Amino acid sequence: MLRIGFGTDDLNRLRVAGTRDFMWDVVLSLQLLQNRHSALVFDPWRKRVREGLTRSGLVRTTRALMELCPCAPYFPDFLTPGLGSPDPDAGLDAVLSTPGRRLRRELALLYEGRTMPPGARRLAEGGSDVLHRLEEAVRRYHAVAVAPYRAAVDRAVDADRSARADSALAAGAEGLLAGYQPELAWRDGRIECGYPFDRTLELHGRPLTLVPSFFCTRWPITLADPGLPPVLVHPLPLAPGWLAESERSSGSAERLHRLLGLTRTRALESLGRPMSTGGIAATLRLSPASASRHAAVLREAGLISSFRDGHRVLHRRTPLGEALLKGM
Repeated sequence: MLRIGFGTDDLNRLRVAGTRDFMWDVVLSLQLLQNRHSALVFDPWRKRVREGLTRSGLVRTTRALMELCPCAPYFPDFLTPGLGSPDPDAGLDAVLSTPGRRLRRELALLYEGRTMPPGARRLAEGGSDVLHRLEEAVRRYHAVAVAPYRAAVDRAVDADRSARADSALAAGAEGLLAGYQPELAWRDGRIECGYPFDRTLELHGRPLTLVPSFFCTRWPITLADPGLPPVLVHPLPLAPGWLAESERSSGSAERLHRLLGLTRTRALESLGRPMSTGGIAATLRLSPASASRHAAVLREAGLISSFRDGHRVLHRRTPLGEALLKGM
């Protein structure tokens, strides 16, 4: 059982992430491939992903990632630094920026009492080469296991976001938390939920971020280190047959493919949330120059808009782009 106590001020600080998180999707989908949780919902996805990993020559790469993300009560926190960021660049930059001391500490915890595999040992020793190999492995895995299902993921996250907003508007923060039943129980000023072991998380005046995850099953998940920003990743209500339904709807996309071309259609589909040019390139496995050209064509057609966020330029679908997708 996990228990999270709230004071009045803690309720005022509560935050709900509006999007999926890139690295949480990577880690939790890797764990789903190692278990049979929610078999009716995810077994068709497991079969499809395993076939795709085999065709892409990524079986060994995926096994190496699974060594870092075992289906176990503990996995390293540095792999899930996000609080709701779908941008691959942002997620991976945070992972690659992990201090060496923290890498060594968390990997030592992961392999406590057993021999650390060579790949993990090299990662613990540090060095830019091994970190960039990790980045490439994550991007290639995500392109096969997560990216093709992004439309279904985004629909589920958007539906959850809408339901949470309605609960918060109707009854405030307490009504929002009560709306998470049965995954979370809100009673007597605290959250209680299933967990692999008994634990209490103290907020100490820090905001708790609730992050929805398509690939989270059974019970919510929080970070192992209580000193990190508090986050609670929770499952979404998914029905068996989501994969078949998603594939049926994809047939209607052929008309848009003929109009825009396959790559630009996929770019437009990916931009329901703000994404950098590098994020488009990684998601669609394009060169940065090619992703920039496709973004420019979509922007000139009025289907996406671009805006600056700090040092990055982000792109997002316009209402016209939304209407074109919905009318496929």
